[in-house]
Amino acid sequence: MTTRSRIVAWLRVLLPLTALAILSVLFLLGRKPDPEASIPYADVDPRELAERQAVTGPTYAGVTRDGAQLSISAAEARPGGDKGEGIAQAVHMTLRARDGRAADVSAGAASLQGEQVRLGEGVRMTTADGWVLTAPDLLASTTEGRLVSEDEVNVLAPFGTMTAGRMELRPSEQGSGDHVLDLSGGVRLIYRP
Repeated sequence: MTTRSRIVAWLRVLLPLTALAILSVLFLLGRKPDPEASIPYADVDPRELAERQAVTGPTYAGVTRDGAQLSISAAEARPGGDKGEGIAQAVHMTLRARDGRAADVSAGAASLQGEQVRLGEGVRMTTADGWVLTAPDLLASTTEGRLVSEDEVNVLAPFGTMTAGRMELRPSEQGSGDHVLDLSGGVRLIYRP
């Protein structure tokens, strides 16, 4: 056997043993666990969390009478009453009509009232064709594909800004599956070409 072969044979034995020794020292000299330290991501009281009735990450999806697709998701939902009412936090809703018109709505909170969802705490609706509406609250029907705000809405349209006393996104009367955005109640337009 040549000298080079002997060196390679010895290195094949010594290098793995050296690596094993280094790893053993690292594990032995490693940091000792502190049993008094709290888990960094446990910021809630486990007893309160266990007693509270809530669902995290709920989603709802359905189709309205006119064929529009409706999906609602939230960060958390809790039961709110005896009649199937509920309260949700950090809500996102999407209404996609058969004609392709889509509206994405986000809100800080929502409450379920029968077949309607009342969105509140900073409602913002964005349509696929570039309209952005903000309102204090919005009422959404889960069966009719209708979104209504009875309070003043601020609108950022592709051609300017508007304010209106009332807003309604509803299916058209022809029954074709088209949706109409209806602003009424003292509409004010600032046109920006």
